[in-house]
Amino acid sequence: MKAGEPETPQFATAEYSPNTSAKMCAACRQPISGSYFQIRSASVCAACTEKLRAQIPKDSHAAFARALLFGIGGAIVGLVLYVTFAVATGLIIGWLSVAVGYIIGKAMHVGSRGVGGRRYQVVAVLLTYFAVSMSAVPIAIEQSRLHHRGQTQETTTQPEAPLNLARTVAILAWLGIASPILALQDPVHGLIGLVILFVGLRFAWQFTAGRTLQVSGPYTAAAARAT
Repeated sequence: MKAGEPETPQFATAEYSPNTSAKMCAACRQPISGSYFQIRSASVCAACTEKLRAQIPKDSHAAFARALLFGIGGAIVGLVLYVTFAVATGLIIGWLSVAVGYIIGKAMHVGSRGVGGRRYQVVAVLLTYFAVSMSAVPIAIEQSRLHHRGQTQETTTQPEAPLNLARTVAILAWLGIASPILALQDPVHGLIGLVILFVGLRFAWQFTAGRTLQVSGPYTAAAARAT
């Protein structure tokens, strides 16, 4: 074209500008051409959405059985930890119930391989409460034994009444389970203990919550660009 001549449209060659409005998949980083979904406000293509859904652990009888087994093991470990610390130091620190809840919740999470849900949460809370409350029984027995050892023994021995083992075990179990409530006889320390116990139960509840994938859609990429 010579200088001064008017410009004429060029129809022989089409020129395309890059489509900067195309949506990108947040997972595979590829342009979305068809349908897509919204996951936590991020756009994800249909293929990646299915892959993410497949990665969510599925509940099963085997998963719950493993979680229960690991949870019972965690409860035993937590109870032993609580009692050992109290006996060794002579101190009963309520914050140990938080550690017990953490141990049980984490153990069940590992045992189920990430599966969670309401029944897992209920079991975790019950095991945490049982481990913390029943720790009062061996602690009380040890304290009673040390107390009697410190007393002067009588010169004459009196015949002891026969021990009803089943009744004794039942009474101790009841006292152990009710120990967090019975602690309210000292209102200040009892209430603080209940609050701390609630924190431990909360840990167990959160660790065993079910994993959900919040997905909305499907949407079409063409419709999204049009708007």
